[in-house]
Amino acid sequence: MTLAPLFDPAEFRIPPGVAHVCAAGETPFLRRHDAAFAAYAEDKSAGSPGRTRQEARLASARAGAARLFGVQPGDIGFVSSVAEGVSMVVESLDWRPGDEVVVDPDEYPSVVAPLAQRERPAITLRFAPMSDPAAVAAAITERTRMIAVSAVSFLSAARYDLSALRAAADRVGALLVVDFTQGAGWLPIRAEVADFAFSATYKWVLGTTGTAIAYWNRARQPDWAPSTAGWHSIASMARPDWSQAPALLPDAARFTRGNPAHLALYVLDGALGYLERFGAPAIERHVQALTVEMLARLTAAGIPSTTPPDPRQHGASVCVQSPHAAAIVAGMERRGVFAWNGRGRVRVSFHGYNGGEDMARATDALIAEWRAATTT
Repeated sequence: MTLAPLFDPAEFRIPPGVAHVCAAGETPFLRRHDAAFAAYAEDKSAGSPGRTRQEARLASARAGAARLFGVQPGDIGFVSSVAEGVSMVVESLDWRPGDEVVVDPDEYPSVVAPLAQRERPAITLRFAPMSDPAAVAAAITERTRMIAVSAVSFLSAARYDLSALRAAADRVGALLVVDFTQGAGWLPIRAEVADFAFSATYKWVLGTTGTAIAYWNRARQPDWAPSTAGWHSIASMARPDWSQAPALLPDAARFTRGNPAHLALYVLDGALGYLERFGAPAIERHVQALTVEMLARLTAAGIPSTTPPDPRQHGASVCVQSPHAAAIVAGMERRGVFAWNGRGRVRVSFHGYNGGEDMARATDALIAEWRAATTT
């Protein structure tokens, strides 16, 4: 396959001689982020004028995140992680004994753990494969308060029909909460399908840990308010009257209770600007040309994948289940291919800095290590 990278790999800190195919775990850092670190250091040291510049960079990142999600800037806030954002939503709801949430049996912990950990009252989890909207609809009862789902599975790279899940939720007046982490940065997103949505920024979005995107669908949930607040999420910084509950900011900035992670937002602002040069539709076409070819090569080699072969039903990764996954990934690394291990599967993930050569190297390495692991 002769497909050239969509991005210039030289713009990233990819170790020499390495095929870096683990975007679903960690992407290599853009070299342009060095300037973001320096700018933050200057602004943090510049007193009140520097803080004004920090807030301007926050606003720019917020506008870029809104474009990424296909919504308005006022719908976007920032949290430290997807787990924090989901927790804020879970903590804000008036749960009653017997209330239920429908999740996939293999959903990511950031989506499920805030629900499973809930006490007083506990929440009943009902399980259904999100790849089967009919099964999800059958799992829903009159006590279902929420469907919580990743747009793309971290485990298999299966891509879910969010419109069908929205319709299922609406039949009983349930919320749809979506984690876009495995799609944001390559998948065209229309976040308004969800009541609340989140995404980490250190994967395909090309940012860092420390900040995640939070979306509040104000049209669908106009009265939502978090159950806790801080100085950054309240509407006024005037001398407060604490005998009254403070008013919250009127938009999704209320997600950020304390100081935003300004350094991470400087990086995110630059990352979003970089991605916009290409556009999600072009990135999607590029990465899925690589996934489709890799899946075909694995099939020809007799290696099964848990990733659906139809690109309309899978993400930017190819996953292979194996009890030898750790050894396979370690062997691939020795061959100069950075893939990802975990939960008994090998995951190869593509972004715009990958091309046909990376895909071929990753496929050849996986096949060789698979065969070595399964014949010893």
